[in-house]
Amino acid sequence: MFYGTIWALLPPVVAIALALITKEVYSSLFLGIVVGAALAAGFAPVGTLDIIINDGFIAGVADAWNVGIFLFLILLGILVALMNRAGGSAAFGRWAEKNVHTRAGAMLATFLLGVLIFVDDYFNCLTVGSVMRPVTDGHRISRAKLAYLIDATAAPICMIAPISSWAAAVSGIVDESVMSGTELFVRAIPWNYYSLLTLVFVVGLSLMQFDFGPMKLHEMNARLNGDLFTSGERRNDAESMAVSPKGKVIDLVLPVLVLIVCCITGMLYVGGFFSGTPFAAAFAGTNASVGLPWGTLIALVFTVIYYICRGLLRFKEAMECTTKGFIAMVPALLILTFAVTLKNMTGMLGAAEYVYGVMQGASQSLYNMLPAIIFLVGCGLAFSTGTSWGTFGILIPIVTDVFPADSQLLIIGVSACLAGAVMGDHCSPISDTTIMASAGAQCDHLNHVSTQIPYVLTVAAVSFVNYIVAGFVQNVYICLAIGVALTLATLFVLRAVTSRRGTVNA
Repeated sequence: MFYGTIWALLPPVVAIALALITKEVYSSLFLGIVVGAALAAGFAPVGTLDIIINDGFIAGVADAWNVGIFLFLILLGILVALMNRAGGSAAFGRWAEKNVHTRAGAMLATFLLGVLIFVDDYFNCLTVGSVMRPVTDGHRISRAKLAYLIDATAAPICMIAPISSWAAAVSGIVDESVMSGTELFVRAIPWNYYSLLTLVFVVGLSLMQFDFGPMKLHEMNARLNGDLFTSGERRNDAESMAVSPKGKVIDLVLPVLVLIVCCITGMLYVGGFFSGTPFAAAFAGTNASVGLPWGTLIALVFTVIYYICRGLLRFKEAMECTTKGFIAMVPALLILTFAVTLKNMTGMLGAAEYVYGVMQGASQSLYNMLPAIIFLVGCGLAFSTGTSWGTFGILIPIVTDVFPADSQLLIIGVSACLAGAVMGDHCSPISDTTIMASAGAQCDHLNHVSTQIPYVLTVAAVSFVNYIVAGFVQNVYICLAIGVALTLATLFVLRAVTSRRGTVNA
């Protein structure tokens, strides 16, 4: 009755709307799950409960991919607790105070680290957060702004990095009879306006040093009053434990470098690189939910041994960090559990089939407008379901059917699909990347969502206009130049408007 209709998108819409209205994420997600189960069961009470338990929570938690990501979160939480306890984070914060002299410098340093860690978005969120928190805290940058900087350099960066878990996922979806998946991904990069223009937006916003929307309040409160949180849950794990006074910068940098090397090695190992598979093919065939825990566990063991040998921690103190690290990740784990359960509901209701029908109908007219339409559909689907991978998994086969294999519009259409998937994933409250950005910044989750939505929508609006232009112009250099110019012009207008309002209010 409800399968494959617009009702399939009702559960996430209910959850997201309630979360933004009530500012309470757990009950909102649960009510969204209940709505989805009720629709799937035809409102039968017993059937609804059975779907919630068996097809929802148990199926979500038992899924091998989800288990691997949960394990990765826990292991990384423990590693961060160890680095805090050993004094490495505090030492890095002291170093940053001497060498990073401005708020803009701290934001750009966070942005640069996010760009450098392009292998995987989960890894990016938690690593950048743990490393840069002392730096941004020292310059009174709000946790909401830190969470945005992390999120803006997670999925958008991975989506334009040829060597990443995202590139592998996209390559695996493309029908090889149309074009090589890797070739299509690489050719789509300069047309991926949302990802590219987000980077321009972040750099411009940092250099111009202004904010708008709810973020402005958080930043003013942090800068003037030293309150990094403003509202919601306040967490600072480093303050809840004794810190070794002997910690040095190397005690943070070395474990992070080992973590990066081990995680990349783990992903290559799982992809078969050490069994003779070529490098690119190994990344294309890897499983991040196995490779990331694989590498993090090795880095964790190394870090414990290193800290004990350095005399920073005793073995018992290192083991105490296990529970503290796990506890620090409980909010992220809980939200992620609800989020994957909600995704199961949309899958059971046939959201993919509904979107397929909508796209096939749209392809009958406005042919050159299709990239812009595909972008909007990708945004809406990813925002509603919280998954960019699921979104481009649904849309890419449709796009490759709509456009001829040798056409420029095929490349633009695929890039619009990928850009829309990233945009929706970037700001959705039920997106795993958004959840992990909140965890990495130790920011209240709904604060992160509400403050970054105006920024995301601004770049999305510019990207939409650019895809309209691209559908007709189809010149990569002209279209990209127009996109960059529009983004910078928008920033100048926003700065003028916010300055004028500040003057009027004063």
